[in-house]
Amino acid sequence: MIATLEKPQHVKQAGSGLVVASLAGVTKNYREVCALRNMTFQVGAGQVVALLGPNGAGKTTAVKLLLGLLEPNSGKVRVFGGDPTNPQNRMRTGAMLQVGRVPETLRVREHIDLFSSYYASPLPLAEVLATAGLEKLADRKFGDLSGGQRQRTLFALAICGDPDLLFLDEPTVGLDVEARRALWDGIRHLVQRGKSVLLTTHYLEEADALADRIAVINQGTIIAQGTPAEIKAQTSGKRIRCVTSLDLASLLQIPGVIEVKQDRNAVEIQAREAELVVRALLARDSTLSGLEITTAGLEEAFLALTQDNNATANRQN
Repeated sequence: MIATLEKPQHVKQAGSGLVVASLAGVTKNYREVCALRNMTFQVGAGQVVALLGPNGAGKTTAVKLLLGLLEPNSGKVRVFGGDPTNPQNRMRTGAMLQVGRVPETLRVREHIDLFSSYYASPLPLAEVLATAGLEKLADRKFGDLSGGQRQRTLFALAICGDPDLLFLDEPTVGLDVEARRALWDGIRHLVQRGKSVLLTTHYLEEADALADRIAVINQGTIIAQGTPAEIKAQTSGKRIRCVTSLDLASLLQIPGVIEVKQDRNAVEIQAREAELVVRALLARDSTLSGLEITTAGLEEAFLALTQDNNATANRQN
């Protein structure tokens, strides 16, 4: 069990309004390609903020700007109220990125000792190993680790300096379910200590489970922000599953139906108002069976938001 430590006095509680990282009207171009377009985004103190978007949406560019690895073409990038390249600010941040390599001949504990030596007040080795779930792998060479074990080691290197702000870019890629949930516990432990986390992930369940706030980015622009519940509510839809004799074309003609797809012997219907659609189904099909109604989840909300945004962009073009 991981012991809960006292929250540092210089970090306010979540909801205090303190912003630890922000992009304000930021545009970033790679020659002719616009990666971010007038993007405004914030990470609050003591929060996990998930940045979601399809491949190429601009997530990694946003993270690199906040880490000071890139400069914007316009707009302001701030970390702890100042320049992200400021050495003092860099000492207060940690990052686990998808790119980068570490020597494979060093053992896990040697890597952690080396990275910890860069910081004035690093976490104790035992706490880093426990948080990352590496206690039994401390003496294993990095080159002998599995893909998931390497991910946990990179997570350990990101947190060993006891950063106040942690950037996690797809941290659980390659992890099995048990290891993924163990890493979630490690992230929650950090937040309990007052740390702030910016998370990018393709696992929407992960964002739903961890994030205090979610920002959805598409084509370099933030298209939705809010709590997980607020993001889900933006689709205001429900999912209906049933076995029906009606074909897909007929189902799409029912008022309130957004999308229909076949799922083995049943169909799944996404609807704005489930009650009205169910009444129509019962009126049109006396053999209807296996009826299930569930609230649309984060995946449905994410798909709806990005598809609507893409459709709007295509019409404008």
